[in-house]
Amino acid sequence: MSGVFIVSDNILSPIGLTTSKNFGQLKKSVSGIQKHHDTALSDQPFYAALFDQSGFIKDSDHKYTRFEQLLMASISDALQNSSVDAGDKKTVLIISSTKGNISLLETESYNPTIQKRISLPASAKLVAEYFGFINQPVVVSNACISGIMAILTGMRLIQSGQYENAVIAGADVISKFVLSGFQSFQAISPGPCKPFDVNRDGISLGEGAATIILSANPKNAQGIKVMGGAVSNDANHISAPSRTGAELCQAITKTLDNAHLLATDIDFISAHGTATIYNDEMEATAITLANLQTVPVNSLKGYYGHTLGAAGLIESIVSIHSLKENLVIPTLGFNETGTTNPLNICTDLLSGNFTNCLKTASGFGGCNAAVVFSKQ
Repeated sequence: MSGVFIVSDNILSPIGLTTSKNFGQLKKSVSGIQKHHDTALSDQPFYAALFDQSGFIKDSDHKYTRFEQLLMASISDALQNSSVDAGDKKTVLIISSTKGNISLLETESYNPTIQKRISLPASAKLVAEYFGFINQPVVVSNACISGIMAILTGMRLIQSGQYENAVIAGADVISKFVLSGFQSFQAISPGPCKPFDVNRDGISLGEGAATIILSANPKNAQGIKVMGGAVSNDANHISAPSRTGAELCQAITKTLDNAHLLATDIDFISAHGTATIYNDEMEATAITLANLQTVPVNSLKGYYGHTLGAAGLIESIVSIHSLKENLVIPTLGFNETGTTNPLNICTDLLSGNFTNCLKTASGFGGCNAAVVFSKQ
């Protein structure tokens, strides 16, 4: 099987428009989560990490939505920092999102044209055409594991020999539709979220985009490889996670097997850590079942909020640069263990000699995913 290398990346978030800027802000414990009073999104004040309303690319014809502009801006930066050619027949574009252009339902009359415009393949086609990708783009939309699943899709397409390069981009924007949905679950924290903390009381949402470029060609590689990954499903409930954690544990153990690693080889874990009561409890149980409870763990939701289809990509990129800089980012908002199975939660910048990172995610519908990145 071909090795799959990270050759370029970008994080576009309210705390920075490049990966370097984002990582620098994280090291300073800068969070993008702020209190907002926007009646277009909610009648009540809420905490979230949101962009201002400025555009992200030049679009005088207003052809592209904010969602598409986020994707384009992120992809553009990643491509500029790589030698990968979007027009190469051996390059594929993969788009990750949970909601895409669903906000058009709030601003436009519903008709067949809008129905088509809202579809994720329509956005993927516009983005592909903008950069000159010649292959049909691939769309991955599987709740909050979408970003990791997109990375695994790119890895497998390269390993199979179908493509040499994969440009993987994810984004989501926060609309009234999205926010009200989480509010209806009573899942939104009244303040900034507190992952794994005893006083955690819900998520904070966030906007963001991210791009990872994978290649079978080690030229210009960052020294990091995607070693393996797996997905699983609880088959438990449409919105509540498994109470046993067995299914996320299964994704973790299959990922380690795929990467030819043992639990003792993992140096740190980038958890999903949404700060809801049940997600963090389930994730802590799964990590314990996988014999990883002593491994340093962080959640980045306190900086970015939950960025939905971009979360797996943003958090994977931070993990990749943590490996490169031998520095694990602390979990903002955590003070005291609040899970039945206590984890080794990072509360300060952690320096060390790190080689292998495990990234996990879980989402609505019972989906789970895990991936391992390793320093070469």
